[in-house]
Amino acid sequence: MSRALDGIRVLDFSRVLAGPYCTMVLGDLGADVVKVERDGVGDDLRQWGPPFMPDGESTYFLSVNRNKRSIVLDLKSESGRDLALKLVRESDVLLENFRPGVMEQLGLGYEQLEQINPRLVYCSITGYGTTGPLADRPGYDVIAQGMGGLMSVTGEPEGTPTRVGVAIIDVATGLYSAIAILGALQSRNRTGQGQRVDLSLLETCLAVMPNLTAGYLMAGAKPDRLGNGHPNAVPYKVFPTRDGNVTLAVGNDVQWQRLCKAVGYPELATDSRYAENHARIARRAEVEELVSGWFRQKGTDEWVELLSQVEVPCGPIYTVDRVLADPQIKALGSVKTATHPTSGPLRMVGSPFHLSADDTGPHLPPPLLGEHTIAVLKEVLSVSDADLQVLQQAGAFGKGAA
Repeated sequence: MSRALDGIRVLDFSRVLAGPYCTMVLGDLGADVVKVERDGVGDDLRQWGPPFMPDGESTYFLSVNRNKRSIVLDLKSESGRDLALKLVRESDVLLENFRPGVMEQLGLGYEQLEQINPRLVYCSITGYGTTGPLADRPGYDVIAQGMGGLMSVTGEPEGTPTRVGVAIIDVATGLYSAIAILGALQSRNRTGQGQRVDLSLLETCLAVMPNLTAGYLMAGAKPDRLGNGHPNAVPYKVFPTRDGNVTLAVGNDVQWQRLCKAVGYPELATDSRYAENHARIARRAEVEELVSGWFRQKGTDEWVELLSQVEVPCGPIYTVDRVLADPQIKALGSVKTATHPTSGPLRMVGSPFHLSADDTGPHLPPPLLGEHTIAVLKEVLSVSDADLQVLQQAGAFGKGAA
């Protein structure tokens, strides 16, 4: 089966999460992703654990590096840089997430590479952008969540600012990067020219809070922490049940009416104190206390079944093991399997998008460090066996090459 990005080659100099997540998305769509790593240690994420597989591979690394080929190059050596430049000539996209200026020092900056491949889409991911007083600082997800404002609206009202439980800004930056790269490739189809694409963790953090930033910029409303509540809808949060918790999302007044009738209080559906969302927001604490009383009377499964029947959005709160075993996840085929050369069969959550005409499933397992160095150099650059020996002796790539 074909893949949407068949014929597109991505040269990936990124490591840890935002960049590798982006290139995994492109790999899921069929791009030939060549991951350039340092000999010996490779991507820092290879050491991030536990958990580790029995062969020592980090499950964190394995989770975001499927559908890629790994090569090791010493970019500080002349021969290693020369190979990198030759690969650039044969690539459509380059992705890097070094601090501003590092790629330029290596002779791999956009202005330098544009001269040898004007069709190149060159994507840079930084913590704070390429200009401004903070441009030289390294970027980390938790710092971006804090400085970007996300932590200020996450957590209980009387508690401390709270980090989202996953590196959500790294992941979102990876997704935005993939979207921007696809846009730049489409632009190249029209113009024949590549371009530079810049993204930062800080700007992504602002971008994932559209309603909150707009509320302040347009109306001067400074958002506060509401715990599991929603600033624009009530009741819309987690409520305790007789045996656990349930999420409730009443997004409009019709759903409020359905909820009131389902719990046996139809008169509250038209009560002027609660009938409209703006009135419920004004009485947030009162409404939430009222709903809490209702929900404590039944178990979670009972509420989910009852409210789903009357089209009131609600759901259980699952642990990771529980959601992965859910019949809906099985029906969607979300869990895929790829066979790793040393770890064996790897079960992983695959791409969430489904294309009717193109395959998006895993076709390559996450690579061992340097696993494809020789194969890529032979295939892409037609390097002979004799030249490979000379290059290895010159230090272009190290012992991790295979």
